[in-house]
Amino acid sequence: MAQQEDVFKKIVSHCKEYGFVFPSSDIYDGLGAVYDYGQNGVEMKNNIKQYWWQSMVLLHDNIVGIDSSIFMHPTIWKASGHVDAFNDPLIDNRDSKKRYRADVLIEEQMAKYEDKIAKEIAKAKKKFGDSFDEKQFRETNPRVLENQKKFDDLHARYSEAMNKMDLEMLKQIILDEGIVCPISGTRNWTDVRQFNLMFSTEMGASADNSMKIYLRPETAQGIFVNYLNVQKTGRMKIPFGIAQIGKAFRNEIVARQFIFRMREFEQMEMQFFIKPGTELDWFAKWKETRMKWHQNLGFGAENYRFHDHDKLAHYANAATDIEFRMPFGFKEVEGIHSRTNFDLSQHEKFSGKQIKYFDPELNESYTPYVIETSIGVDRMFLSIMCHSYEEEKLENGETRTVLHLPAALAPVKLAVFPLTKKDGLPEKAQEIMNDLKFHFNCKYEEKDQIGKRYRRQDAIGTPYCVTVDHQTLEDNTVTLRERDSMEQRRVNINELRGIIEDQVTITSLLKKLQ
Repeated sequence: MAQQEDVFKKIVSHCKEYGFVFPSSDIYDGLGAVYDYGQNGVEMKNNIKQYWWQSMVLLHDNIVGIDSSIFMHPTIWKASGHVDAFNDPLIDNRDSKKRYRADVLIEEQMAKYEDKIAKEIAKAKKKFGDSFDEKQFRETNPRVLENQKKFDDLHARYSEAMNKMDLEMLKQIILDEGIVCPISGTRNWTDVRQFNLMFSTEMGASADNSMKIYLRPETAQGIFVNYLNVQKTGRMKIPFGIAQIGKAFRNEIVARQFIFRMREFEQMEMQFFIKPGTELDWFAKWKETRMKWHQNLGFGAENYRFHDHDKLAHYANAATDIEFRMPFGFKEVEGIHSRTNFDLSQHEKFSGKQIKYFDPELNESYTPYVIETSIGVDRMFLSIMCHSYEEEKLENGETRTVLHLPAALAPVKLAVFPLTKKDGLPEKAQEIMNDLKFHFNCKYEEKDQIGKRYRRQDAIGTPYCVTVDHQTLEDNTVTLRERDSMEQRRVNINELRGIIEDQVTITSLLKKLQ
């Protein structure tokens, strides 16, 4: 685990050094859990958003997009339950004065039992080789059974406490499990209490008539309150979806792990409106569709898993997360929820307006049910960075740092280098740049020897480099170098666009989804 943490630290510093992510307000020593995307980061982030947006609205003729405002009428958050129920259970350690989420402490304890079981299995696998029967070993090995029982007992108590939101029970579990503060090493805990995560501010010209409003903690409600506007103006028939990408804000107390948990972040959400009673079929379909979208990036199916929720939100009748293997364990990158008709019913009740859907086939009105897919852009960005980063040992003994980014998501698609700064080579290189820059993001570079320039492009994940040399002026060919294999070949300048565009556009990713 320590080695994985070292890798994560390297990724964080790589992000800063190569213009992907900077701490916000850096010259003022930063602002907790807020980050800025640099010149390469913003390109990659935009590519992720394009991949998501186009896979939703281009590939589905019954999904459209909107962009709702960050400020919304405060009663919306009352109706959605955020004013009363958008809380985290917090606990303080009196010795370290550090604050933790009680649920996270308990989940980490459960993960320790799972790790112990995994270690026993790995040890036995090594010992018995091909003849190893994992199922039998799990059912008979006393140490595995002991840890499984501890996990199951804790899991049952934890699920009960979270479903009832029983704060005393959460504290009792922490005490019974002997969970200590990672910093002080003591069990000197305060009681668990609730903390609301919404940022509030005032809207209005004077103190007397100002209104307390909130920065939205999710983008979904902007879709729900516009659902009828979109349905009527777009003449949408159920089933149909509304997609949105936008900023959301949560006053996270335990913000950590770089851009994994931030106070200002970006979401890509799609709410799919359906006939009541069909929700579990659609839930299964969207689970499959979304997992396919992630695995289409080529990171290997073994790095993803579904994690079904034990504690369902008050509005859901099914919920699962798609988790990705980060250096700090499997973590959620996307949530898929069957939200029933909770949100629309609440907004109908609190607004006093009729927002039912009239179904012409059934000749009746009803409140649609909703399947939600919700993905954090920043978490997605981090998962791609973590998977792509490699310190590769080369045959000559050197090490190169390379980002094996999916070509369509890479910030720069092609770097163009003149071999030297003279003999008309820079002019020829600029000519290639000027031709190709309309089709994908290109970068021109002439400083340093060619090997150093390759290394710089490897470190930002540029899939292709082109070198213009003296032979180019004779036969119109250039050296095309491929990032991952480092293979070089001569190609005609006229063929460049066709070869590269085929690999680096969002379209190339989307075609694989069909």
